[in-house]
Amino acid sequence: MSDVPVQGRAAGHPSGGTTGFDALDRRLVHALQLDGRAPFSRIAAVLGVSDQTVARRYTRHRTNGALKVLGLADARALGDIEWMVRVQCTPDAAASVAEALARRTDTSWVSLMSGGTEIAAVCRAASSDDSDALLLQKLPRTPSVIGVTAHCLLHEFFGGPQGLISKSGALTDAQIAELSPKPPHDQPGAGVTLTDADRRLFDALARDGRTPLGELAAHTGWSPSTVRRRLAELRADGVLYFDVDYDLRQFGYGVMVALWLSVAPAELAAAGEALAAHPEVAFACATTGPHNLFASVLCRNVGALYSYLTTRVAALPGVRAMESAPRIRHLKGPGPLVLTSPAGAGRRR
Repeated sequence: MSDVPVQGRAAGHPSGGTTGFDALDRRLVHALQLDGRAPFSRIAAVLGVSDQTVARRYTRHRTNGALKVLGLADARALGDIEWMVRVQCTPDAAASVAEALARRTDTSWVSLMSGGTEIAAVCRAASSDDSDALLLQKLPRTPSVIGVTAHCLLHEFFGGPQGLISKSGALTDAQIAELSPKPPHDQPGAGVTLTDADRRLFDALARDGRTPLGELAAHTGWSPSTVRRRLAELRADGVLYFDVDYDLRQFGYGVMVALWLSVAPAELAAAGEALAAHPEVAFACATTGPHNLFASVLCRNVGALYSYLTTRVAALPGVRAMESAPRIRHLKGPGPLVLTSPAGAGRRR
């Protein structure tokens, strides 16, 4: 859901300057992005430090709210439909409407955008009928809401289990290979049905992806061995993945921008793949609508953003039009709404 060196600028990376996370912290975040439940002993062995060092670093940053591991359900593996929603409000009501959206269990990545009159969010529905109910009935309907547009997420070029930190070079290729779990089964279009116990499992993991087996057993009513087996099954099916939510300020980022591009259909795949490779891009997807390519962009400051838009984005194939909007307040990331959260999910949308 993004790394810089302790001093200076990483090669080819949009950010620079002194950051709160040192080199070991960044390697730890990258390791957790690869496998959020990896034992500290395994991470320590790969990083070449002691178990106690890894545990101490993680505990300190977790306690301070600088990072958190989340266990999340992949929408496509479940057959769910995701919608990129933009809500236009009167200036006096935008904050309250955004907070109402953030409290919903079917929303994520809720942000108040520049100007203070627009809210961007991702909404999730289990079927077309659920989408109709969500978009036509359940979204806020008050005189303060003056417009709602929603476009279906068609294809994800970068996101999900791929964290922005994977572009940082914090870990070597050999370390990445050693820490990476087996890839999920290739089941395109296959929907997995979750039981009530599975949903309780995901509820617990979304709050803390490293919740101990004993606590997960208490949440689900299963034995610890059953929990362990079910976690392995859900990961093998591509339903469960791990994300790391971290404080963007610890990585030197000052600007996060939502970027909507209108791309010629024949160039959409090429433009999306090129965009996904940019070190500035935390999330990229194809959507329906006149702006058919969306990205979340992270930059050190507005000067770096200008440089990015006029060089890397300008060079993308088939771009006909561009719209950008800085995020001025982040209310909700990929996990459940919490009252005290990091300054920004270091990830995507």
